[in-house]
Amino acid sequence: MELNNELYSVVEFQHVKPGKGGAFVRTKLKNLKTGKVLQHTFNAGHKINPARVERRPYQFLYKDDIGYHFMHSSTFEQISIEEHLINAPGLLKEGQEVEVVYHVDTDTPLSCELPPFVEMEVTYAEPGVKGDTATNTLKPATIETGATVNVPLFINPGEKIKIDTRTHAYAERVK
Repeated sequence: MELNNELYSVVEFQHVKPGKGGAFVRTKLKNLKTGKVLQHTFNAGHKINPARVERRPYQFLYKDDIGYHFMHSSTFEQISIEEHLINAPGLLKEGQEVEVVYHVDTDTPLSCELPPFVEMEVTYAEPGVKGDTATNTLKPATIETGATVNVPLFINPGEKIKIDTRTHAYAERVK
């Protein structure tokens, strides 16, 4: 929705009907440009301006000093997106499928979202010491994109792992 000439998405809302006075809605709104979350209260009957957004499928091509370059999956149109609009730029690899959220009225990209989980190959990890596996100890490992992820001690170089793109955390080993 549009509020004060900025675009926001509703993160959380609560309709409140007190015993005395009119009803109102408490909300948490996330600014789509800056990512900041603010609290706002709307009185009953308040009109809002809904903003139309659209999710479009894109494929990651490459990164250079201009930004990250993507190609639309069906029209083959190419776009460039700045790094701050991507939710996990360190987990992007060539050919990765993503969804770009567009503001329909202005046709501008608002954000780029990776799938919830991605599979990556571990390129470097310190060897785990025998006998240290009894606890949930983690060690840093470098993956094929160059990013570092904390993984359990039993993960070795060459293995494929699944990573949560929202938290940059190790999820599981891929068979």
